[in-house]
Amino acid sequence: MWDAGFAGFRLGLGLILAIGAQNAFVIRQGLRREHVLAVVLFCATSDAVLIALGVAGFASVTQALPWLAPVLRWGGVAFLGYYGLCAARSAWRGGQQMQDGVAQTKGLVPVLGTLIVLTWLNPHVWLDTVVLMGAVAMQFPDRHLAFGAGAVSASFLFFFVLGFGARGLAPVFARPNAWRWLDGIVAVVMISVAVRLACTG
Repeated sequence: MWDAGFAGFRLGLGLILAIGAQNAFVIRQGLRREHVLAVVLFCATSDAVLIALGVAGFASVTQALPWLAPVLRWGGVAFLGYYGLCAARSAWRGGQQMQDGVAQTKGLVPVLGTLIVLTWLNPHVWLDTVVLMGAVAMQFPDRHLAFGAGAVSASFLFFFVLGFGARGLAPVFARPNAWRWLDGIVAVVMISVAVRLACTG
């Protein structure tokens, strides 16, 4: 049981360590201190649901529904491209800053709406959590639940550290130019992921 759980933890942590569209958004929310608990809970819970689907064998659905992958891919390309251009515009214009250590807060609904798209319409998330996790879980036929639990625990640990740990950088982002740099990085990440998705056959 422990070896399966640790294997799931290692794989889960390895898959989400890279800075992607979702992670960049979580970092930004952590820096702005906007709905951080809701954001990290949403991301970790979404990962848990997708990992559970993969471990339960849902990956076979993509073979039965060949149209699903292209729909997810082009939906992700459209949104990531739009979000990346908005971030690039913010980086160009500048003017963002933290006031008294607290960012000007946006509503929870638009924040979660953005996360829904970044998470559930991102083909890489589906490939990593459902397809890849599901394939690896088959190596532990009698311990797949332990494997899935390990992967889920890695996801919760990562997102909580990422979201709440970003606050330590708050003094740096008291300067507007730091926000311009962050928005520029987010724009590059979002647009590069969109291009990569569009070029995937």
